[in-house]
Amino acid sequence: MRSESVNEPFWLHKSMQDMSMDEWESLCDGCGKCCVYQVEDEDDLGHYYQTNVACKLLDGDLCRCTSYSNRKNMIIDCMTITPENISELDWLPASCAYRRVYFSQDLPDWHPLKSGDALAVHKVGASVSGRCIPDTDIDNIEDHIVIWNDF
Repeated sequence: MRSESVNEPFWLHKSMQDMSMDEWESLCDGCGKCCVYQVEDEDDLGHYYQTNVACKLLDGDLCRCTSYSNRKNMIIDCMTITPENISELDWLPASCAYRRVYFSQDLPDWHPLKSGDALAVHKVGASVSGRCIPDTDIDNIEDHIVIWNDF
């Protein structure tokens, strides 16, 4: 557990389990990297490659789910990131705020909670905005492996 300081932002002093739902949701920087498909290396289980193939619900420009509150009914294997499962989600990028907080790291300066700008993640190139294709447009997902900037 982190030491609590009233002058520090909540993500620096609250445990993930003690965050309100609004605080937890606000950690999402809107990069969209959790909504692109991963390919697990057959020869190195537990090692994942990201692709530029996005869930059909991802708005590819805004990097937001078009049906967030109903996504689990529409996409059966949609992953909900929680304080209880974050330790198991090693496929999330190092820039992911949930991972950063889990590893007791501060958020990057461009994060909306620090910058006050919800579009900063796109401006610095830390998102998948404009760089994904829908999952209906592919034949072989391995042909779509990419390396995203990981800030």
